[in-house]
Amino acid sequence: MKVFGQHKRATAALAAAGTLLALAACTPASTGTPAASSTSTSSSAASPQSSTTAPPSPSAEPGTSATVGALVPGFPQTLLPLMPAAKVVSSSFDKTTVPATVALVGSITAPAADVLAFYTKGLEAQGFKAVPGETVGTLPSKDFLRGDNETVNISVMETGGVSTFTIGANVAAESVK
Repeated sequence: MKVFGQHKRATAALAAAGTLLALAACTPASTGTPAASSTSTSSSAASPQSSTTAPPSPSAEPGTSATVGALVPGFPQTLLPLMPAAKVVSSSFDKTTVPATVALVGSITAPAADVLAFYTKGLEAQGFKAVPGETVGTLPSKDFLRGDNETVNISVMETGGVSTFTIGANVAAESVK
């Protein structure tokens, strides 16, 4: 079994978070409805706010999607279920790559240890094995491996009683159906 070093785990976690944020940044913030008027008014309070949930980017390849504030359509919830009472910050899913990539960022008012315990139980029930190590520096982080090439990383940052967790997975196509 290949064991990830702390540096590789930190790099993988940051890469997953960076990729998700980059994909989310490329996603339009509105559905493209035209402005009510082409003339602007001096009152910014009168303008409506755009939704934080956006559709997949029209420029993305078919089978690739990312969104903010919701699970993307087709998100493999059996593989990575949302922890009860957690809120989705962002999610992405790319089934065009081999292995397929899935990412989820969520937040919950629960300790980091509870988040790791929830996802550890769920992943182990699906045949993933935890790789030794529970942190990268002081950040709670855990890696899982199934077979030779399916991996999942979970990292959690806890601030002010709120845990923000990032999950990145690279899995076989049949795992995300």
